[in-house]
Amino acid sequence: MRQILAFALIAASARAQAPDAAVSTAAAAESVALPGGPPVDMDYLAYDSDSGRLFIPAGNTGKVDVLDTKTGKLGSVDGWPTAKTADRVVGPSSCSVGRGYAYVGNRADSSICAVEVKSLTRRGCVTLPSVPDGVFYVAPTKEVWITTPREKSLQLLSVKDPAAPKLIATLTLDGGPEGYAVDEQRALVFTNLRDKDKTLVLDAKARKVIRSFELGCGPTGPRGIAFDLEGRHLFVACAAGGVKVLDPAGRIVGRMETGPGVDNIDWLQSRHLLYAASGADGTLTVAEAAADGSVKSVSTVKTAPGGRTVIVDSAGTAYIPDSKEGRLLVVRIAR
Repeated sequence: MRQILAFALIAASARAQAPDAAVSTAAAAESVALPGGPPVDMDYLAYDSDSGRLFIPAGNTGKVDVLDTKTGKLGSVDGWPTAKTADRVVGPSSCSVGRGYAYVGNRADSSICAVEVKSLTRRGCVTLPSVPDGVFYVAPTKEVWITTPREKSLQLLSVKDPAAPKLIATLTLDGGPEGYAVDEQRALVFTNLRDKDKTLVLDAKARKVIRSFELGCGPTGPRGIAFDLEGRHLFVACAAGGVKVLDPAGRIVGRMETGPGVDNIDWLQSRHLLYAASGADGTLTVAEAAADGSVKSVSTVKTAPGGRTVIVDSAGTAYIPDSKEGRLLVVRIAR
């Protein structure tokens, strides 16, 4: 309860900040303990800006925890299937939000289920031909796309009826997809091929690859992606460390330095801030990106070893999963 209360005070302080104040350093990380742990196995989280809710698939607990970022209140959607593998228990692991619904991927039964954001009620589900990894909403086509690296493919769901996802297509790729971003204005989808060290650009409406960019991330390949809608820059995280900034032609025009063990990254468009968490160093790095693609470090905050992903809310508060300790780390970047 103290942890959630502390979080609520931080959130209230963030809302009280002047919108045009200068960026300064970040406060130390707070934490929110999650039920059923430790550990609590977390991977892809999703933030809904309309409701201010953060969806936290918590695989081994059979829950999708839901944090109200405005009040700090923690709820959950329960009863998700789990399955025991050789080294862990798997369950809900990924999520994306679109048109009032959250779409949750489950590694236990290869399903994608719709959850109504307002009521937190589970609706229709669909079973995929392979275990889902990343799940993301593609607004221009009213679809949900899923990366399925074992099959070297993307699975496409129609969510024209948002409560009833329906499998409509499979896009076969030359390697295993990892990470995603969407350019909603131009109906473009971006994903990496982790085993090929490249980024793909797909036409969402034509459902085909139209360009590919060589990255030079090295043997461990690329991971997360974020997209700058204004400057049309693409941010691609390398697992070995660092985030590369690509212009629309695929040229590398900037680099954000980080420690190794980086996975999913995030971009706050309103403040032009780029966030990346290093799992090896246990640090969160925040940088400001300029119009030419160059980046300038804003702050580096100590988080926890293994915290390799980050997601950001509308106020610029960062959330880093600490699966080993069964908690969500919360870092507010002061303005």
